[in-house]
Amino acid sequence: MKKLLIANRGEIACRIIRTARAMGIPTVAIYSDADRRALHVAEADEAIHIGPSPAAESYIDIARVMEAVRASGADAVHPGYGFLSENPKFAKALAEAGVTFVGPPPGAIEAMGDKITSKKIAAEAGVSTVPGYMGLIADAEEAAKIAGEIGYPVMIKASAGGGGKGMRIAWDEAEAREGFESSRREAAASFGDDRIFIEKFVTQPRHIEIQVLADSHGNAVYLHERECSIQRRNQKVVEEAPSPFLDEATRAAMGAEAVALAQAVGYQSAGTVEFIVDGERNFYFLEMNTRLQVEHPVTELITGVDLVEQMIRVARGEPLGFSQGDLKINGWAIESRLYAEDPYRNFLPSIGRLTRYRPPAAEAGPELAVRNDTGVTEGGEISMFYDPMIAKLCTWAPTREKAVAAMAEALDGFELEGIGHNLPFLSAVMAHPKFQAGEMTTAFIAKEWPEGFAGVELPEAELRRVAAAAAAMHRIAEIRRTRISGRLDNHRRTLGDDFVVTLQDARFEVSLAAEPEGTDVTFEGGETLRVTGAWAPGQSLARLEVGGLPLLLKVEPMPLGFRLRTGGADLKTRVMPPRQAELAALMPKKLPPDTSKLLLCPMPGLMVKLNVGPGDTVEEGQPLCTVEAMKMENILRAERQGVVAKVNVAEGDSLAVDAVILEFE
Repeated sequence: MKKLLIANRGEIACRIIRTARAMGIPTVAIYSDADRRALHVAEADEAIHIGPSPAAESYIDIARVMEAVRASGADAVHPGYGFLSENPKFAKALAEAGVTFVGPPPGAIEAMGDKITSKKIAAEAGVSTVPGYMGLIADAEEAAKIAGEIGYPVMIKASAGGGGKGMRIAWDEAEAREGFESSRREAAASFGDDRIFIEKFVTQPRHIEIQVLADSHGNAVYLHERECSIQRRNQKVVEEAPSPFLDEATRAAMGAEAVALAQAVGYQSAGTVEFIVDGERNFYFLEMNTRLQVEHPVTELITGVDLVEQMIRVARGEPLGFSQGDLKINGWAIESRLYAEDPYRNFLPSIGRLTRYRPPAAEAGPELAVRNDTGVTEGGEISMFYDPMIAKLCTWAPTREKAVAAMAEALDGFELEGIGHNLPFLSAVMAHPKFQAGEMTTAFIAKEWPEGFAGVELPEAELRRVAAAAAAMHRIAEIRRTRISGRLDNHRRTLGDDFVVTLQDARFEVSLAAEPEGTDVTFEGGETLRVTGAWAPGQSLARLEVGGLPLLLKVEPMPLGFRLRTGGADLKTRVMPPRQAELAALMPKKLPPDTSKLLLCPMPGLMVKLNVGPGDTVEEGQPLCTVEAMKMENILRAERQGVVAKVNVAEGDSLAVDAVILEFE
């Protein structure tokens, strides 16, 4: 293997480049118009432009990718995940060109990569599968009929799907029809394959998957499991390894079944067998992903095995260098997927420039590891054309409790500005008692945040610690201001010791006593919290100790105080002298404009479908239109009954955030 072309982009391309470089293999990146200045292009040894920004015209255009392979002289290709990674036509084209495919044989991709075929093979092999209809479905009418026969709720899935795209849950006939049409359009746009199948939706499932690795010499092993139950819209958000739910017997049974299935189709390379596991630890085969998974880092962290390296070695014809008995579980790993989506607006995609991107420092010690896999840099742009994932933040520790605590701290220290992102929500998940207890199903997010995410409300004890920190920091900032040179003589400003701190609907009267080693903040009622730490004005992170416990704050100055973020809470904190606070309470508040008679576009995107026109009467919950953003379709529904007065857009229009789509009477 003299030169490796990576047929992908973003963080996974950077991840593959890292291992290839360590193995001494030169790399070739490919890029579209939108990715001309992307990180993977800069990190590769050489890069080739392959077309326009839409993936269908660049990254999943086999002819364009093959031309890049020929032009570069690459003798091997790693497909990463998504795009062409599970396309047997691509693997065959490489084989015909005499180029090594770093992945399974085309026959295994065809057998297992297609969800319909893989379920049939699994059933024939005696593997327990979820009830469903594995044949091709012609139209929405047939979809509704099949769904009724299976029994609601059902899962509508794209046969060639992945990453949550082309998937819908239907609870009744209307949702089955609507979900079929939407899934088919989404699948065609993302994968160039609009085949759909339907299966029973298990109502209390855990999503647990087994990582397998097989070579061309008949050896196959499993590298234990990953718990992937924290999902939203069938897209994984948090993963961990191992699962807090499995026992040794279930783990071994699932692993043995996964290996047997891989060997039945002559599998080679890394692959993942996904299962649904119910509350009694019964498990059912879902599908096999014939590629590297997004969440592979947590497996690497608990096993010490570099999966990309093993894929390359298997592709070179080498046998596995270890057996099943060598693969022990060491500690616990958590992965949080950082997405460009606004959790305060129902997780709608967000695009724009990363005005600040500062992940926590990487660590690799015996008691803690922090790893951040990314494909972006500060100043880079998040495009509407691709998946909204920015980075995968991982932590490892000897126990789950310590790994979760490390993740919470790493999230607090991750600085990201310029776009909407889900960092606050990830922090909320880490702090949730059910997650900390390992009690979750795939319905966890929908159940715990049924009305959507509105931010984190800190308990009073934690609010007091933040208020104490804010008061101490405000004093430091004000002292600096009093020392500004060039002031009029005899106009030196003096600073008092008493302040009022307001945050999250709470109000605290405090008195400060400061000395070089720290500040004692005394609250009304007598409680005193000591604040220590080396924060200075202008620093965006404050690592403090408050009341004897660590406190990590993201700090942004604002009039009369700071915007402070910690533990998923976003706090506009004001610190004022008592008289100023008294006057500030009398100031009128500006009310937001009335948009109750408007349908605003919640994210930048493309108008795919308009369901209504002027004069139409709509009912609560009725679909009004469909907006596509980052290859995901978002159906906008009526919040209440009304009559459409005006339609301001047409199908095919590109829309900015808050663009007025419809006006109501």
